[in-house]
Amino acid sequence: MSAEGAGRGGNGGLSEAARPHQFGHRQRLKDPFLTGGRDAIADYELLELVLFNAIPQRDVKALAKELLEHFGSFASVINAPEPRLRKFKGVKDSVIVQLRLIRTAALEVMREEIAEEPVLSSWKQVVHYCRAAMAFSSIEQFRILFLDKKNRLIADEIQSEGTVDHTPVYVREVVKRALELSATAIILVHNHPSGDPTPSKADIDMTRMIVQAARPLDIAVHDHLIVGANGHASLKGLGLI
Repeated sequence: MSAEGAGRGGNGGLSEAARPHQFGHRQRLKDPFLTGGRDAIADYELLELVLFNAIPQRDVKALAKELLEHFGSFASVINAPEPRLRKFKGVKDSVIVQLRLIRTAALEVMREEIAEEPVLSSWKQVVHYCRAAMAFSSIEQFRILFLDKKNRLIADEIQSEGTVDHTPVYVREVVKRALELSATAIILVHNHPSGDPTPSKADIDMTRMIVQAARPLDIAVHDHLIVGANGHASLKGLGLI
């Protein structure tokens, strides 16, 4: 046997003795996931699976556990700001891309689900989508879901972004955009990076201003959802609009 072939198995791959231990570990992790799904693996193992393609030649268990311990949950990791992620050894472009890909794919699936049915008949999915899209952001965002006369989704747009505790909202621009899209109803959404979704007085006042401006134009404001890591609040549900 040539020196080049020494230490290899008959199929041209590494022999069992020469294989780095992570090869066997990765397969042992994939097998229960393929047969038992999400419930068959722990949170850090789910994150390991996500990191496998991003870091193919290294054991990623320690990194997965470190990220989960720091950010608190799988959802928080895939939503974490890029600068914070890059502080961890081993997190390079490939990891950022993989995490963003998982987040984007999940949001696309959820967006399609709420687009298929009238929004008011799939309210739970709307709330889940808004929380997934915004609840873990480190800055405030103001989003609007624009609906047609059958309450089907026309557009889903972020209107503005701000700081950790404030984002500017311009009533005239909200109504103008609804008219441009021929929307007959809207749902307002914004996040509280603090995690607490309790509406502030400013939130309530701003919502009522939009309701008053939209009403003469036959544009209904179905609700204003506030989302955060600790849950969500509905201004309509709270009797505030």
